[in-house]
Order: sequence, then structure tokens, then C-alpha cells
Amino acid sequence: MEKKTIIIDGNNFSDLPSFYDEIDKVLTKDLNWKTGHNLSAFNDLLCGGFGVFKYDQPIKIIWRNFEKSKLDLGVELTDTLVEIINDHQHIDFTRI
Repeated sequence: MEKKTIIIDGNNFSDLPSFYDEIDKVLTKDLNWKTGHNLSAFNDLLCGGFGVFKYDQPIKIIWRNFEKSKLDLGVELTDTLVEIINDHQHIDFTRI
């Protein structure tokens, strides 16, 4: 079974609020409530079960335009986001 691929595109955001909007767009589906826009909520969304992939389902995340995101969000925040992603064993993560 091929892993579902999810694309985070750095061209779709330029600050933390718009990053969270992008994450909502690519990681959730048909929710009748708003997700939290904080690091803890981001971590929870990566666990799955919010409509795009099942809880702990193996997936692949590709972060396109990653270098732009580092410039926009800053190295420290970007490193934190990458660390949160990498903490999930079910996620195969690539930056391009």
C-alpha cells in the first residue's frame, strides 16, 4: 500500500498564522470546528484522525519551498516545526 502524500507548500504562507491556515487546509477535512493554531494543535493534527488520514497511518509529508519558509518563519521556529514532524514515527518527511 502506497503512503498518502501530503504537500506543505511554503509559497502558500509567509508567517505563522498563514502557516497554520495551510496546515488546516492540507491536514484536515470536513471538520465542523476550528483547529487550534498553536504548536500543540499542530502536533495533534500530525497524529491523524482529522479526515485526511487515519490516526497513526503511515504518510509522507513533503514541504515544498522549505528555504523560503525558513526565511519567512525564522530558523528557530522552522527547526521546531521540523522537530515536531520528525517526532512522529509514521511520517516520512522530505524538505525540498
